[in-house]
Amino acid sequence: MSAPRQPALGPKDAWVFDLDNTLYPADTAVMSQVDQRMTEFVMRLLDVDRDTARSVQKRYWRDYGTTLNGLMSNHDVDLAEFLDFVHDVDHSVITPNAELAGHVAALEGKRIVFTNGSRKHAEKVIDRLGLNGLFDDLYDIEAGRFLPKPHLESFERFTRHFSITPRSAVMFEDSPANLETAAQMGFTTVLIRAQADDPDGHTAGPGVHPPHVHYAADCLTGFLGQLRLSSLKA
Repeated sequence: MSAPRQPALGPKDAWVFDLDNTLYPADTAVMSQVDQRMTEFVMRLLDVDRDTARSVQKRYWRDYGTTLNGLMSNHDVDLAEFLDFVHDVDHSVITPNAELAGHVAALEGKRIVFTNGSRKHAEKVIDRLGLNGLFDDLYDIEAGRFLPKPHLESFERFTRHFSITPRSAVMFEDSPANLETAAQMGFTTVLIRAQADDPDGHTAGPGVHPPHVHYAADCLTGFLGQLRLSSLKA
């Protein structure tokens, strides 16, 4: 747990969690499966080979925030079909985490998952982790009208939907880009880093701590455990 920088992390009205590579470690083989499913979807949609599809997929992710947003902007795509296809993965690779469940349950205030993925995928991840019943709601890409993080308008829709005042809220994310927008709005930002560098640059790697990040940690469970311990001593 890194030394805090302003704003200090104290009692908050809302605790906002990204889903993938945040609630579970980034080395869990979930997003690698999703990534491959996206490539296959693009191959079928555009009738191109794997290398071409991969190039298009990554270009859309860089330029539009998500591959889906790029496909929506440039092609006729069935949104429900895309989400169902790319999230049809083996969730059993996720290890249940009773310790994390205890720490999340101890947080006072709203607890919300904010993801660029689908609600169905989020529910499966939460179920597998053993976090059922611990979140007030899930806010997925469809709820956000398919405008993904890190777009400012996506965050604004999210905060309006739940009547969240950013300066009274904390956001946990693996993505420095998403946290930059969160910090701009006034959230206290917590970066959850991976054990290895991400070749796509979406998930923060070891030692990464950009200026807009107030706290950085290598383990969400450990960070929340220390936070819980600090609150008990206060």
